[in-house]
Amino acid sequence: MNAGPISHSYRYYALGLLLAVNLLNYIDRQVLFAVFPLIKIDLQLSDTALGLLGSAFMVVYLFSAPLFGWLGDHWNRTRLASGGLVVWSLATTLAGFATGYKSLLAARATVGIGEASFGTVSPGLITDFFPKDQGSRVLAWFYVAIPVGSALGYILGGVLGQRYGWHTVFMLVGLPGLLLAIPLFLLRTPSRGTDETGALRLPNAKKASANYASLFRNRSFVWNTLAMAAMTFAIGGLAQWIPSFLYRVHAVDLAKGNTLFGATTVLAGILGTLAGGWLGDYWQKRNGKGYLLLSGWGFLIGTPFAVWALLAPGLVSCMSAIFLAEFFLFLNTGPLNTVILNVTNPAIHSMAFAMNIFFIHALGDAVSPFFLGWLSDLWSLRSALLVTPLAMALAGIFCFIGSTFVVHDMAQAGP
Repeated sequence: MNAGPISHSYRYYALGLLLAVNLLNYIDRQVLFAVFPLIKIDLQLSDTALGLLGSAFMVVYLFSAPLFGWLGDHWNRTRLASGGLVVWSLATTLAGFATGYKSLLAARATVGIGEASFGTVSPGLITDFFPKDQGSRVLAWFYVAIPVGSALGYILGGVLGQRYGWHTVFMLVGLPGLLLAIPLFLLRTPSRGTDETGALRLPNAKKASANYASLFRNRSFVWNTLAMAAMTFAIGGLAQWIPSFLYRVHAVDLAKGNTLFGATTVLAGILGTLAGGWLGDYWQKRNGKGYLLLSGWGFLIGTPFAVWALLAPGLVSCMSAIFLAEFFLFLNTGPLNTVILNVTNPAIHSMAFAMNIFFIHALGDAVSPFFLGWLSDLWSLRSALLVTPLAMALAGIFCFIGSTFVVHDMAQAGP
C-alpha cells in the first residue's frame, strides 16, 4: 500500500524484505540444475529433454512478463509481487510430487508465471525508496540474491538431492516462500518515481501507450537489452550445465560438485555485484556513460577466463577460472539494471523491465539450455559450452555501442 514519507529504517526494511524474496527466487530457479544428473538417470532423459526443463520455465517467464509489466504500472506492485511469490513457491513444491517428465515440465513452467510477476515490479519498487544517485548500489544489494540464491540452490540441491532424492529437494525449497508472502503483501511503498523528498521526478508524464512505444526508439535501452540478452544466453546456459559438466568431465560427485560451484558462485558473485554497484555509481558520476562502460569491460575481461574454465585439464584450475569469470561478469548486475531506470520514464518502469525481461530471455536463456543440450548430444558437453564465451564478448560490444547514446536518452527520460 502507498504511504506518506518513508523513514530511513523502513527503506532498509523494504530492501531487506525484497532481497530475501529475491533470494528465494533464485534458489527455486537454480535448484533444478543441481539435480539434473538425478533427474536424467531417474527419468532416463536425453540432454535435449533436460535442457527443455530449463527453457520451459524461461518461455513462460518471458511471455508472462509484458502482462505483469502493464499491471505493475497500473496496479498495486506489492500485491503483484506477493501473489507471484505464492504461485512460484507452490509450483516449486508441486514439482516434488511430479510422477514423470510431463508433470515436472508443467510444474517448472508454472514457476515462470510467479517469478515474472515479482521480477517486473521489484527493481522500480526498490529504487523508489532511495535517491536516484544511489540506484546502482541499491540494486547491487538487491541483486546479490542472484549469486547467493543460485549458490544455495546448487548446494541444497546437491547435498539434499544426493541424500534424499530430487523429489524431496523441490518440496523443501518451495515451502519457505509462503512465509514471506504476507509481509510482502503489507509492504508500504512511496509513490512511483519519487526522490528522497517525496517529489515526483516526472510530474508531466506522457500517456503510457506513447511511452511504451518509445522504448523501441530508445537506442541505449535497446543496446542495453541486447547486451543483457547475450549475457543471459551465456550465463543461463552455463548455470544450467556447469554442475553436469563437473560431474561428467571432472568426475566430481553430485554433492561435492554443486557445493564447489555454489561456493565459488556466491563468493565471486557477492564481490563482483557489490564492486560493480560501487564502481558503477563512481564512474557514472564522472562520466555519464559509466554504467555501460564498466559492464562492457567486465564482459570482455571475463570472456577469456570462461574459455579457460571450460578447457582447463584439472579441477583446481577450472574452479579458479570460474571464480574470475564470474567476478567480472557480475560487475554488470547493478549498472545495467540501473541504466533501464535512468533512460526510461518512471511512469513505465514496470513495463520497461517487462520488455527487457521478455527480450533478454527470448534471445537468451529461453533458448540456450535447450540449444546447448542439443549440441551436447551432437558433439560433447564441453564442446557445446564453448559457444558461451562468444556471447559474453558480444555483450561487451553491445554495451560500448549503447554507451554512445545513453547521455542523450537520460536527458530525454527526465531528471
